[in-house]
Amino acid sequence: MATDVQPPTFKEALKQDRAQFDDCTPCRVVGSATFVGLGAFTYVSGHSQLKAQEAVIRQSKSVFGMGSRRAAITTTSAVFVGLGVYRWFA
Repeated sequence: MATDVQPPTFKEALKQDRAQFDDCTPCRVVGSATFVGLGAFTYVSGHSQLKAQEAVIRQSKSVFGMGSRRAAITTTSAVFVGLGVYRWFA
């Protein structure tokens, strides 16, 4: 005996999945605030540490100068803030 049960369409499956695993608003707020706060902390802390260690870094003759280090800290913090925004809306 064969049953004529059709598998759900892609849209139906996504709707069922979202209904089962959807986040609560407080979870989104906490997650978003955590990532945005981490991004802000990374930016402020990283740039202040670079400023404090600038003379030592310049004397070390490292391949990575101040510009690339600033760019890396700024990029890292921007990624964290982006993740916070993503967490809020997705």
